[in-house]
Amino acid sequence: MTQAAPARSSDTDRSPWSVFLIFLRLGLTSFGGPVAHLGYFREEFVVRRRWLAERSYADLVALCQFLPGPASSQVGLALGLSRAGYRGALAAWAGFTLPSALVLILFASSLAYQNSLNAGMLEGLKVVAVAVVAQAVWGMARTLCPDRLRITLMASSAIAALLLPFIWSQPLILLIAGLLGLLLVSPDTDEQQDELPVHITRRTGSMALALFFLLLLGLPLLVTLIPSQMLALVDSFYRAGSLVFGGGHVVLPLLEAETVQPGWVDIDTFLAGYGATQAVPGPLFTFSAFLGTAMDFGPPGWVTGLICLLAIFLPSFLLVIGALPFWAQLRHSPRTRAALAGINAAVVGLLLAALYQPVWTSAITTPQSFALALAALVALVFWKLPPWLVVLATAVLGWLSA
Repeated sequence: MTQAAPARSSDTDRSPWSVFLIFLRLGLTSFGGPVAHLGYFREEFVVRRRWLAERSYADLVALCQFLPGPASSQVGLALGLSRAGYRGALAAWAGFTLPSALVLILFASSLAYQNSLNAGMLEGLKVVAVAVVAQAVWGMARTLCPDRLRITLMASSAIAALLLPFIWSQPLILLIAGLLGLLLVSPDTDEQQDELPVHITRRTGSMALALFFLLLLGLPLLVTLIPSQMLALVDSFYRAGSLVFGGGHVVLPLLEAETVQPGWVDIDTFLAGYGATQAVPGPLFTFSAFLGTAMDFGPPGWVTGLICLLAIFLPSFLLVIGALPFWAQLRHSPRTRAALAGINAAVVGLLLAALYQPVWTSAITTPQSFALALAALVALVFWKLPPWLVVLATAVLGWLSA
């Protein structure tokens, strides 16, 4: 099956400011967690703007699923990097991350831990995530699972993810799917590969990976040599961002161990902040900004909040910059493409599993919520309405029906 190359985007999309504005809109409207974020990104950058083709997007998602850290944020970093270099990566991160981070800093500063959104509106936001993820799963499955073998890999991966909900199960599923793809899948010889232009040399990538490990191993040593509460804080949040696979809610036990157990925040504040994080769009890792602001460390709370935010996301920057130059070359070899065929089918399976748990199970609890999700899905798939408009409309309908 030959895949058409994506249409060229306008040159205005390649300025860091344009990248920032595009991701800012996503950062203001992307509710629903990391799986939903991947759906929003796919609609924006594959379907609407055609920055890259479906297969290249799936390759990028697969890479970020393998890396520790928040997968959706890493996909955004890579997209920004490919459009406008290092400044584009920073612009993409800032646009997608700062809206929720700033709101959570304000929550912590004012001790406004209560949910500021109407309960019905929150239900509407959870429901629209079902439609967004379902649209992404359907669209990706049509392209990436064209035969019985890859449909079987997709289904098997979804089953395994649901029945084996462990921290290491996701990268293990992708690894097994890659091996099966290497052994069983014959990639199309006429398959057209579009580039994800990343102007990073292997030397620069190697230096970024070396710095990642140097900080991971060196910060704890530095804390023992130079006792400093702020340095210990940076070490804790950098480690949390470095050791989590799958991102999202998986980081919560680590953050609890790093902040509550040492007595930096109490458990009630931690849980209140987590509840507030559910009410804002963007990545769950912005919870770090809340925790830093809630601590009494000497500097103004918002300063500590921003330090924690930067520390938890720094590993993602280093890993993406370190991995992309090697990935860009590997993904074009026939053996790698065969493995990627299996991995991409498994990625669809993991999204399908996430569509059920936690997206569906947490949102579809009544006939009314199912009806609202169905209406949102029709609006997205058949009426081709922009996701931000569907998000706002669903939130208002949830509020009215509460």
